[in-house]
Amino acid sequence: MGERKWIPMGLAVMLLLFACSSLQLLSASDDNDDAIFYESFDGNFEGRWIVSQKEEYSGVWKHAVSEGHDDHGLLVSEPARKYAIVKELDKAVSLKDGTIVLQFEVRLQNGLECGGAYLKYLRPQEVGWTPKGFDNESPYSIMFGPDKCGATNKVHFILKHKNPKSGEYVEHHLKFPPTVPSDKLTHVYTAVLKPDNQLQILIDGEEKKTANFLSSDDFEPALIPPKTIPDPDDKKPEDWDERAKIPDPDAVKPDDWDEDAPMEIEDEEAEKPEGWLDDEPEEIDDPEATKPEDWDDDEDGEWETPKIDNPKCEEAPGCGEWKRPMKRNPAYKGKWHAPLIDNPNYKGIWKPREIPNPDYFELEKPDFEPIAAIGIEIWTMQDGILFDNILIADDDKVAESYRETTWKPKFNVEKEKQKAEELTASESTGFQKKVFDLLYKIADIPFLSAYKSQISELIEKGERQPNVTIGILVAVAAVFLTIFFRIIFGGKKQPVSQRKRMEKPRRLPMSKAVEPRMRTKKRSKHLQLHAGEQSETIELMESESNR
Repeated sequence: MGERKWIPMGLAVMLLLFACSSLQLLSASDDNDDAIFYESFDGNFEGRWIVSQKEEYSGVWKHAVSEGHDDHGLLVSEPARKYAIVKELDKAVSLKDGTIVLQFEVRLQNGLECGGAYLKYLRPQEVGWTPKGFDNESPYSIMFGPDKCGATNKVHFILKHKNPKSGEYVEHHLKFPPTVPSDKLTHVYTAVLKPDNQLQILIDGEEKKTANFLSSDDFEPALIPPKTIPDPDDKKPEDWDERAKIPDPDAVKPDDWDEDAPMEIEDEEAEKPEGWLDDEPEEIDDPEATKPEDWDDDEDGEWETPKIDNPKCEEAPGCGEWKRPMKRNPAYKGKWHAPLIDNPNYKGIWKPREIPNPDYFELEKPDFEPIAAIGIEIWTMQDGILFDNILIADDDKVAESYRETTWKPKFNVEKEKQKAEELTASESTGFQKKVFDLLYKIADIPFLSAYKSQISELIEKGERQPNVTIGILVAVAAVFLTIFFRIIFGGKKQPVSQRKRMEKPRRLPMSKAVEPRMRTKKRSKHLQLHAGEQSETIELMESESNR
């Protein structure tokens, strides 16, 4: 036997990766062959998708990449616009036989406060519509996808079904549809129509709703009308009595029933508490209040001394005129009414009689109209809505394969990015909370009490505007240090020669005896000056923090 040759490890790994990627491409190629229709928007949509020429649809569609990806999609580029665009299928798709899967991806990059992001699966043009004239009235078979505005928050599934008796097309809405995901990630919406009349709605491959097309519990109105309906010509007889209870006609008001007795009376047993100050008012004029010098009686009106609580009343049981408290009147009975008894003429709540429904029909399977085109016709207040990977297939396994290869990798990347952003935001919030807790503790330091209200106002401003947190921190720290150094070192230092002269004791003449008091006043004025400077410092720092 010849010598065995070994393949280098690096080369082996490269071959393995190539084989895996080739297998994945082959699988995707096979899936694409199995799809009835597939639109990836990898290439420009112009020429393949037709934009409505109707005047009201002024929104501009763009071929754009999804944020954070290289994958392209069909983008709603402007807010507060109506949009309409349509793609004709090469061949109409029948929904009557076998399974049909409708699937597409939507990413609400700027959220969705008010607007739609659904698809319309249109009937053939022979029923009266054109691609360039595509609008809200263009007849569709199915409407499916997210819609949110005000109280509306649902993933629509609406079937337009022809009544075989009347010939009219009726919209049948899925009852209790799932809600729209509230984040800004890419989500994939799937509707599976099965031959046993079952409907399955999935979001991101997870089942959110199942329904039966023929069940009145699942669709409103029901596809199959009721067998009977209330007779519209039936009228309630004039002598029909719907009262279950009536006042007893034989009842008589008792002789001792006093309807005029009050609900409350004075408590005659109550006594005035000892120490009650009858001659003292509850409020008195504020003895420290003085009329402001700039008060103008002609402009401001007659000045009145503000009131304060009478301090004499704080320790007394009460002040002013004492009155007996009120209590419930035991004789009070209120207005007399005859007691209720069973009505001997009661016939129940009247309802019109039931008659056969002239529009009733039996149905074993829905009479689905074929799909000849896919359209997006929406009104939205948000831009940034990105549609991608629109699929029609006849096997839910094919739709699952597309979710795995086109949607899931994008979603996982977006999910990890969202987690990182939430973690960063959480850490930032935690740091800011610690900063503000520290600032509030600084504001409570006793020697800052004169400036507490101003410092607290700065801190509260920082809580309302987290982007100025650092500025607020610097401002409070500067105020703190300025006040601290002024308290420790006082005002400006005196010259050495002046200090030496002051160290020499000398006798003061009697005429100078008032000088200490004058110095005290000057010192007080000096402190007031420092307080004013600190106020200016806070105002300055607040101004700096606003930058």
